[in-house]
Amino acid sequence: MAIKTVYKKKKKVSPKLIGRYIVTDPEICHGKPTFRGTRILVAHVLEMVAEGVAWETIIQEWRGNVTKEAIAEAVQLAN
Repeated sequence: MAIKTVYKKKKKVSPKLIGRYIVTDPEICHGKPTFRGTRILVAHVLEMVAEGVAWETIIQEWRGNVTKEAIAEAVQLAN
C-alpha cells in the first residue's frame, strides 16, 4: 500500500501598506511594521526619537535608508 503525501500550498500574503513609508509583511520581521524596502523596525526608530536622538543622526545611523519623511510618518502614526 502506497502512502500519499498531501502538501498544502501556503497562501501568499502580500505586504500591507500602513502609510507611504511603512509596511507590514508576515515574511519580514514577523510582520512587525518596517520601513518600506528595508528590515528596519519602526519601533527601533521610534525608540531613538523618544530618547531624543536628532533625526539627522537617526538617518546617518541607518545609512540613509530611513528618510526624514519616513520618520515623520512613523511619529505621526504613533500618536
